[in-house]
Amino acid sequence: MFNPQNPTTPQTSGFQPLNRDGLVDRVANLLAEAIMAGRILPGARLSESTIARDMGVSRAPVREAARLLESSGLVEYHTNRGFFVQTVSASALDDLYEFRIVIERAAVARLVAQGAESTLPLLRAQVKELYRVAEAGEDMLCQVEADMQFHRLICQGSGNPRFLTVFDQIANETKLGLIVIGRLYDDPQRMAETHEPIIDAIAAGDSDAAVEAIDYHIGTARTLVCQQFRLLEDKTAR
Repeated sequence: MFNPQNPTTPQTSGFQPLNRDGLVDRVANLLAEAIMAGRILPGARLSESTIARDMGVSRAPVREAARLLESSGLVEYHTNRGFFVQTVSASALDDLYEFRIVIERAAVARLVAQGAESTLPLLRAQVKELYRVAEAGEDMLCQVEADMQFHRLICQGSGNPRFLTVFDQIANETKLGLIVIGRLYDDPQRMAETHEPIIDAIAAGDSDAAVEAIDYHIGTARTLVCQQFRLLEDKTAR
C-alpha cells in the first residue's frame, strides 16, 4: 500500500505482472480498483517506477494510465512531483453533485419524453441488485457501484450519448467520495429505497415528477455526503 504520510517510493505496490494486450487500459483499471478499494489512499503519490516494476511493464503505459485516471478525476498531476490520488474535499464534492443534478435532470427528462419501455426493466433489476447488496452486507464499494449503475442506466437510456460520456467521466470521482466517508445511510437498504420514487415517476411517464425525484434523490445525497465530509475535515484540522 502507498502511505500518504510518506509519499516517497514504496518498496512494493502489490501489483502482479501484466501481458501486453490492452496494456494501458488494464493498468488504469487496476489502479482505479486499488484506489476504490482503499489500497492506495487519497493524497498518495503514484510511483511510476514501482508500479511498472511490479506489473512487469515499462513506465510509459503506467504514465498513460495515470493520465486516463486524471481525466476521470481520480488522479491529479503535480508539476515536477508526479501523479497523486485525488484529495477529496467537501467543497469539491458539492460542486460535483451540483453538476450531477444538472446532467441527470436533463437525462431523465429525455428518457421519459422518448419512452422508457426498454430501460425500465433494467432500472427495476438494478434496484433489486441494490436491495440484494444491502441484505448481503456487501462493502461500501459494492453498494456505491450498484447505485452508480442505476444512474448510468438513466443516462444510457436517454438516447443522448453525451450524457453517458459525461457521467462516466465523473463516476469514479463520485464513488471515491462515498467510499472515503464509509457509509451514506445508517440502514444500507435506505440507499435502495431512495431509488423507488424515480422509477415510479418514469413508469408513469411523468417527466416533471421524474425530474423532481432525481432532484430530491441526488440533492439529499449531496447534503448528506458534504455534511459528513465537513465533519471529517473538522476532525482532521484539530
